Amino acid sequence: MRRLLTGLALSLVLAAPQAYAGMISPAAPSDRERVLSLIERPEVAKQLEKMGIPADQAKARVAAMSEEEVASLAGKLDALPAGGALNNQDFLFIIIVILLVVILL
Repeated sequence: MRRLLTGLALSLVLAAPQAYAGMISPAAPSDRERVLSLIERPEVAKQLEKMGIPADQAKARVAAMSEEEVASLAGKLDALPAGGALNNQDFLFIIIVILLVVILL
């Protein structure tokens, strides 16, 4: 039992969050540019076409938006989860839980 607790404590210590450093771009694109670049992506343009909105009409709508509306839309886009949101810590936690269930049963 002591080995199990020691192993569990060690695995929790190793699962500590990691810090990542990256380059900061000198000129970040504006919110309007980010939304327009999203509309230009082929898969987004395809989905817009399915909903009956041509890509050029969507670009014109973004151009007609106020700065507050564009900032709100960009904020909503930033809050959306990316596909495959499972990171290494989540994966490690799942493995630990599975091991505990197998060992204890």
